[in-house]
Amino acid sequence: MRIGFLGPAGGDLDALERAATFLLWTENVSRAVYLGNDGALDRCVVAWAKRLVGDDPSDEGAWSRAADLAAQGAPAEIDAFVRGQRERLRLRALATLPEDAPYAVETLGELTTLLTFDASWLGEEELARAHLVVVGHARAPSIDERGTRWVLQLGPIGQRGGVAVLDAQGAGAFVTIYDASERELLRVEITEPHTAKLDIPNELKGRP
Repeated sequence: MRIGFLGPAGGDLDALERAATFLLWTENVSRAVYLGNDGALDRCVVAWAKRLVGDDPSDEGAWSRAADLAAQGAPAEIDAFVRGQRERLRLRALATLPEDAPYAVETLGELTTLLTFDASWLGEEELARAHLVVVGHARAPSIDERGTRWVLQLGPIGQRGGVAVLDAQGAGAFVTIYDASERELLRVEITEPHTAKLDIPNELKGRP
C-alpha cells in the first residue's frame, strides 16, 4: 500500500494542487492526507472539481449532466465528460485530518501510523501504539528515530519539502520525502528503531 502526505499549504492552493497531482497520478498513492489545519484542501478540491466537470461537481450534478449528454451529446463531448468524471472521482483519494480530533491513526500492513498537525497536543498515551508519527507543522522536513518510534515532519509545501510517500509492502516500509518540484530529498527504510538505513541523493550529500 502507498499513502501520500501533504504538509501545510500556507494559503498556496496552486502548490497544493500540484503536489496532490504528483501524489495521485505520478506516485499513484491509494490515499493522500493533508496535514494542515487551515481547510485548504477542501477549498482546493472544490475548485479543482469544478474545473473538471463544471459548476456542480456533486454526484447529482454528474447524473444530470450524463442524462443530458445521453440524449443529445456528441461523442467527443461524452468522452470528455467521462474523462472529467474519472478525474473527479480520483480526487476522493484526498483526505484531511478529522475536525473533531487532533490526530488520526492509519494501519498499513503491520505499520501503525499516527497523523497529526501538531504533535505537541499529544501525550504518551496517544503515541504509545504508533510506530510512525507524521507531523504537518514543522520548519522543514525530516525523519528520525525518537525513542521507540519514527517521526516524520513534513513542513510546508515548497522547495524545502512538504510532500512524502509511505510505501508499505509486506514486512518492508519506506518513506520518501519530496519537494514541490517533485525532487526526491530523502528516502528512509522504516525498520525497528536504531536500525535506520538512509538513502540520500548524491546531489544533496554534503549540503549544510
